[in-house]
Amino acid sequence: MNASDRTPADLLRSALAADPARPLVTFYDDATGERVELSVATFANWVAKTANLLQGELSAAPGDRLALLLPAHWQTAVWLLACSSVGVTVEVGGDPADADLVVAGPDTLEAGLACSGERIALSLAPLGRRFPAAPAGYADYAVEVPSQGDRFAPFVPVDPGAPALVVDGTERGGARLVEQARADAEALGLTPGARLLSGLGYEDWKGLSTGLYAPLAAGGSVVLCRNLDQLSPESLAKRVESERVTVTEV
Repeated sequence: MNASDRTPADLLRSALAADPARPLVTFYDDATGERVELSVATFANWVAKTANLLQGELSAAPGDRLALLLPAHWQTAVWLLACSSVGVTVEVGGDPADADLVVAGPDTLEAGLACSGERIALSLAPLGRRFPAAPAGYADYAVEVPSQGDRFAPFVPVDPGAPALVVDGTERGGARLVEQARADAEALGLTPGARLLSGLGYEDWKGLSTGLYAPLAAGGSVVLCRNLDQLSPESLAKRVESERVTVTEV
């Protein structure tokens, strides 16, 4: 990655310029048997569409705060990078009542209703399927995002020093986040092309860094596993081999 990258969105742009075809996020849900692999280009396309949804349809702007009520999932990773692209502060597990927007999954819909602003719901079903009917009080992400543009440009340049992420009660600006992700990547021994398998959740910095930011900062990729406790040790060993994993964090 480029030394000049100062936000997570910068890291993604550098990855796209370097090798758009390589895998970036490979997602498994061992409760459903789902496997999704997204190249850098495909992931960046989802990020652009989501950022356009945020900026254009939801009128989100730098300084707005978004309560992200989602588990470790490839679509959660998309939202994290989309918010960085717009300049919206992500509060992982944040209080919806104090947020300008909320993004919720099937298990957090009721809690998300406390947000007085825009509310987006994700089914988290395989293939990114929509809900049979949009949950009351929410717009369905799977309905809203496909029509968004494939390229994104922020109305206002994102300030690398502005708050980008709140997790574990700690607020990080974009530049600090990138710096910590690079340090974590070095501590994990990640190098360009590394494949990190993570079974950690996204509820704390370690899980977020291991499951997204550190591999992105290193020019590597992540095999993100949800419900990994439902996989036998033998099956996990086979996955490590088949996915050419170089580092494992479970």
